Formats: sequence, structure tokens, C-alpha cells
Amino acid sequence: MTTRHAVVSGASIAGLSAAFWLRRTGWEVTVLERATEFRDGGQNVDVRGVGREVLARMGLTDAVRAQNTTETGTVFVGASGEVLVELPSDGPDGATAELEILRGDFACTILQQLPEGVEIGYGDTIVAVEEETDRVTLTTNAGRVLHADLLVVAEGVRSTTRDLLFEGQVDRRALGITMVFGTIPRATDDDSRWRWYTTVGGRQVHLRPDDHGTTRAILACTEAEDPTRLDRAEALSRIRDRFSGVGWEAPRILDGFDGSDDVYFDHLTQIRMPVWHRGRVCLAGDAAWCVTPLGGGGASLALVSGYVLAASLSGTGSGSLTPGLTAYENWMRPLVDDVQQLPRWIKPFAFPRTRLGLTLRRMADKVLVSPVLAPLTARFARIADTDRALPSIAATGTVS
Repeated sequence: MTTRHAVVSGASIAGLSAAFWLRRTGWEVTVLERATEFRDGGQNVDVRGVGREVLARMGLTDAVRAQNTTETGTVFVGASGEVLVELPSDGPDGATAELEILRGDFACTILQQLPEGVEIGYGDTIVAVEEETDRVTLTTNAGRVLHADLLVVAEGVRSTTRDLLFEGQVDRRALGITMVFGTIPRATDDDSRWRWYTTVGGRQVHLRPDDHGTTRAILACTEAEDPTRLDRAEALSRIRDRFSGVGWEAPRILDGFDGSDDVYFDHLTQIRMPVWHRGRVCLAGDAAWCVTPLGGGGASLALVSGYVLAASLSGTGSGSLTPGLTAYENWMRPLVDDVQQLPRWIKPFAFPRTRLGLTLRRMADKVLVSPVLAPLTARFARIADTDRALPSIAATGTVS
């Protein structure tokens, strides 16, 4: 028997989940990661819906719970920090989920529990791909030549390998929203809640607790220009101008970002594709379906995708991978489509530009959390939720 070999490009949640489950189902797995070392840090993410079942099957629920960010709830605040509205956070899928963890801690937890035999190569990327009927041959930037039965592209929203292999099929939908993430020193009056301030001009300010003794901060605004194309100093300068006069904690966050080593800019862009696989290549996570923080649930979808991929391929034997990859896509599509279908009103509602718009938004917030509508509002947080059973793992993934 010859063990099938998979190459996974990208070592964040989607790639590591795929590596975990492919190895568990008998594949040899090589992971390639562009960064020169494990990428720690990042903002709060959560595990929702069917993601909790996948996490349990990995045996990692307790490990994730032990690294909870300490966030206990979510509140909308006014210019002086006064609480205007508290969002429902009861149950595992509230505004603050039961399983809240920092992105880097989540990925590291999966990394540390990878089955024996997964090879990880840092500081290397795919530069060429040759597709054949029975294998795919990869050439990396470091000069490695790898022959594989399967290539899993899990490189994120700006995946270069995806763009190389699926040219003309990548539908990028910029939402016109810029978000800046970073870690800043914790202040004495920072508490255990996600505090969310919205003001005129399409601007938001967020502060969230973590379990590392610091505070995670976000500045978000409507913006046509993509700041990821600028250098850090110019991008920070423009954000400082954009948030001039906002008040509340914005000056503190801007000053904190100047000295933070993990500031990250994102110009929210959905990725939509007519197909996520071809031959012996498939896409997973943001490379296939970036839902953006506006849609939410990206970490849960990434986690689930690794399991569904491995399970769908586990019974394919030595023949074509197409039936398994098709089954993977068919199972994941409804979850992704549910999150990607953003209503047209969501952006102007979330980012009011005028004083009138802000007043109407705050009135709507109070109505939506009223006893009558609170159960309906809570449904918006039910992401990666499905009544369908997860596909079962049928075999070991070996071929003769």
C-alpha cells in the first residue's frame, strides 16, 4: 500500500485543520507556510455551530476553553463610554460566544496537537504548479519539488496560488470597509466586555479583552481606498486623519497602534468562486470563500472545512479525487452561502454617516434587543449552524 500525499499551503486555521484531519485519515501531509515562523497574535475569534462538534472530535474543546479571552459580553457604548445597549450573550452562540479565543492561540492549539508525521516548512511558498492526471507537482520558492496526490490551498483572502490556478474565476467583492486591528496596553478601566462605539462618518471603535494582559483594539470605517497597498507609516497616518475628532478611546488606540508590533490592516473583500476544486487541487478557508468580519464565522468555517475535506476524501480509494472534492464542496457551500449573503442595508446600518443615521441606528439597536425581538436578533449570531450531520470518516486514505 502506498500512502497518499497531500501538500497544504497555508498554516493558519483552515490549513492546520486540513493537515490534522488528512493525517488522521491516513495521508502523508506537508504544510508550506509563507511566514518564516508560526504567526502568533491576532484578534478574537470564536467557535460556533457545527464547529464545536469538529473541535470536540479533535479533542480540543477543553484546550480552547482554557484559553478563553475572558470576554463576558458585548455592549454598544456612547461617546463617554456609557452603555447604550447590551447584546444577548446567553448560550454558546451569543454575541460573545462560549468559545472565544485569540486567532493565534487557536491556530497554535491545533498546531501543537497535529498527529505525528505532519511536516511543516516555514518561509516557503509555491511558485509553480504542474497538474497531471494522477498527481500534482509543485515547485517552491526555496527550490523544493514536491509530488502530491492533493494540493490544498489555504493561503487566505489574497492567495497567490489560488490566483495562479483559478485565473478568471475569482470574484473579489470589496465592501468598501477598512479595518485596523492591533494590540495595545490594557488600561485600568478596561473591563471584560467587548465595547463597541459607533459614530458619524461611518466610523467604529472597538475594545476587547484578552487573556494576555493586553487589550485588542479595532478601528473600522467606510473607505474606498485599500490601505494594504500602503506602507505602515502612511496607512497609520491616513487612519489617524480619518479618526480625527472621533473621541471616546480612539486617540488612545491610535497612539497604541504607533507602538504595537502586530497592527494589521484589512480592506474587507469577499471571495466568491463558482468552484473550489479542479483535478487534484482544492481551496479551503478564506482562499475559497472569505466571508469577512462583517459576515462573521470565518474561523468556524475554516475549522469545519478541514474535517469535511478529509471525511469526504476518506472513501475515495485509489481512483479520482473528484467525487470526494465534489462532496466536500456540496457540504460546505450552504454554510458559506448563508454567511456571504449580506443584506444591502447592513453597511449603512453598521456605519451610519450622518447624525440622523446614527440616531436611527441607536433607536433600532434598542428595539432589536427588546424582549419581543431579542430571540430573532439572537439568530444573527448563529453562524455555521446546520441540522445536517457531519460526513463520516470512511477509510484510512491509503492507495495500492
